[in-house]
Amino acid sequence: MADIRQVSETFWVSPQILADDFPTLAAAGFVRIINNRPDGEDPGQMTSRQAETEAVRAGMDYVYAPFVGRPTSEALEAIGGAEGKTLAYCRSGTRSVTAWALSQASRGALAPDIVRAAAEAGYDLGPLSPVLKQMGAR
Repeated sequence: MADIRQVSETFWVSPQILADDFPTLAAAGFVRIINNRPDGEDPGQMTSRQAETEAVRAGMDYVYAPFVGRPTSEALEAIGGAEGKTLAYCRSGTRSVTAWALSQASRGALAPDIVRAAAEAGYDLGPLSPVLKQMGAR
């Protein structure tokens, strides 16, 4: 099982998950999987089509919102619109937690709260604070 880290009450991030992880994730109460990893980023990684098949087979919603660098508007919308227990994944979890942080900032969350939640999950987003505030975080 991937290293899954809780960021908020309903949002978790992780590095790449495997096909065998989907039933376990569904059994743990996850209802939505967001894939922030572009297909073909690493040889042998599961494709978005394979991940979608496994998510649907396990009874979960699946969203493919890949990006490299700054999160796309689609990635922010996918994370911002997530309802229920959601897992977003990428290569290390950093892209996914960054997209979550920017999504929270655009909704007016407190920048220190965003940075603290990410830190508690093991991700240092301190350098992102100015961008979070610029996006609307207080």
